Amino acid sequence: MLQDKDADEIYMLEAIKEAKKAEQLEEVPIGAVIVLNGEIIARAHNLRESNQNAISHAELIAIDQACQSLGTWRLEDAILYVTLEPCPMCSGAIILSRIKKVVYGAKDPKGGCAGTFMNLLQDERFNHQSEVISGVLDKECGSLLSTFFKSLRKRKKLEKAQKKLEQLEHDTGIDNE
Repeated sequence: MLQDKDADEIYMLEAIKEAKKAEQLEEVPIGAVIVLNGEIIARAHNLRESNQNAISHAELIAIDQACQSLGTWRLEDAILYVTLEPCPMCSGAIILSRIKKVVYGAKDPKGGCAGTFMNLLQDERFNHQSEVISGVLDKECGSLLSTFFKSLRKRKKLEKAQKKLEQLEHDTGIDNE
């Protein structure tokens, strides 16, 4: 029998695989899996840019898949593994779908709602609370995000320089070709 820590790491590695799929699509590399009775019932990664949809977060897509798979909106015994601490929107969906436990990797100091910025998932004013485990493979999860954003900033800087060069060529009538 796997210890909880071992199982958490195994399933977080599956969430990381999903995050890498998002990265290949030039999406923010966030991945999620939902586990029920030791079996992955849903897998997802961010698709906001691909779908041009603000709610295409990994957690929401995974929750939708799990509900469709089980034929119910109640995910009371399910565990959500996600590479980044859930935002307010995803935390709301987690509460409403009654997910039992949330295990996440990297903290999100600017918007994490599982204990870092605020803690919606364990607020007793809500009808449901989720157990929260943080920091599982946090270095790996955080590294995916920091590498992605570093690359994105570099790419945007190069694009900006290229546009300036093109404008300069246009304004001066110089053609490098």
